[in-house]
Amino acid sequence: MSNQCEIRLSGSGGQGLILAGIILAEAALNDGNNAVQSQSYGPEARGGASKSEVIISDSDINYPKVRECDILLSLTQIACDKYIKSLKKNGVLIIDDSVNIPQRNDIQVYSLPILKTAIDKVGKPMVANIVALAAINAITKVTTNDSLQKAVLNRVPKGTEELNIKALTEGFNLV
Repeated sequence: MSNQCEIRLSGSGGQGLILAGIILAEAALNDGNNAVQSQSYGPEARGGASKSEVIISDSDINYPKVRECDILLSLTQIACDKYIKSLKKNGVLIIDDSVNIPQRNDIQVYSLPILKTAIDKVGKPMVANIVALAAINAITKVTTNDSLQKAVLNRVPKGTEELNIKALTEGFNLV
């Protein structure tokens, strides 16, 4: 029996969720798992709807799209409203604290100040995606922290490594 985890990262364009999905998939590969990543965003690149999906498995992945997610990250209310129905019973919902908690009692909900942490503690709103990845990993242990850090450092723009390590640390500290 294989262990497979389906993850959907959702928010608005410009929040770095496509990169976050790529980083999460790479971290899973670093751990020796299989991973696939896909993405979509609305016609308005910045500000439009955006999602990135990652499937992580210890065996073959037969279908590359998320059907029902085990983990859902929503950084905006619109994203949460759009994707909440796709979260499995007993799934994990991680939302920015600006998002209203949905009326579901069959899931675990974590409301965290992801966007505020990126702005106030790290000093750059553009690293909210890295703060969110660290929070997801602290809650779900979907990858190892070392593999996540290695993938972050491999994928972020050169010269921003220190900033992104700070974002990871602050994200871990949220949980």
